[in-house]
Amino acid sequence: MSENNIITFNNVDKWYGNYHALKNINLSISKGERLVICGPSGSGKSTLIRCINGLEQYNNGDITVAGHLLNNKELHTIRGQVGMVFQHFNLFPHMTVLDNLTLAPRRALKMSKIDAENLARKFLDRVHIGHQADKFPGQLSGGQQQRVAIARSLCMKPNILLFDEPTSALDPEMIREVLDVMKELADDGITMICVTHEMGFARQVADRVVFMDQGEIIEIAPPALLFDNPKHQRTQQFLENILSY
Repeated sequence: MSENNIITFNNVDKWYGNYHALKNINLSISKGERLVICGPSGSGKSTLIRCINGLEQYNNGDITVAGHLLNNKELHTIRGQVGMVFQHFNLFPHMTVLDNLTLAPRRALKMSKIDAENLARKFLDRVHIGHQADKFPGQLSGGQQQRVAIARSLCMKPNILLFDEPTSALDPEMIREVLDVMKELADDGITMICVTHEMGFARQVADRVVFMDQGEIIEIAPPALLFDNPKHQRTQQFLENILSY
């Protein structure tokens, strides 16, 4: 693995029963890279990023994350370096925003209450909702809850941040506020891998865009090349369909 690569997929296959979800995936992601993965539903996008932190187990090949081969022995170490933001916010409804953010640092990182709260407030300010710390998730909009989820991931001080369609559960008017926060985070140097259908975001933020279909990586290119001059016919068809709305 190149010293600059923080994630490497080497001939990775994943099956769900007889369904071949990932087919011979080979992909290297550099430290600090902002990678967007796009493609039609069922193409393997979410499965691919969920393999990075062991939420999905692959069947063949190897995945290396931050110098560690992804296996049961190294899984705890790898998960300590990888944060993930899901489609749904997965916040504890009976806990305040501040308590949602401090739970993992206090338990997993053994931080004191005051240090965890200071860290949580720092990242709530970072995503522009510091004034919501004492509210409960149900008192927030969907966009605000997703920003809380992003801040919660940042509280674990990850080197890698995964986003699995983070705006798909939001109303259209709330999508922009989440994407704006993600754009700001992209400038901080953290490695970001984002599954999304937001092509405008991909064009503005990504260093490279991966297009997948039927479990395969069809094309990888910088956004200007992939959107303006796709080489593969399937990529062209997909972009024509998604950009025609």
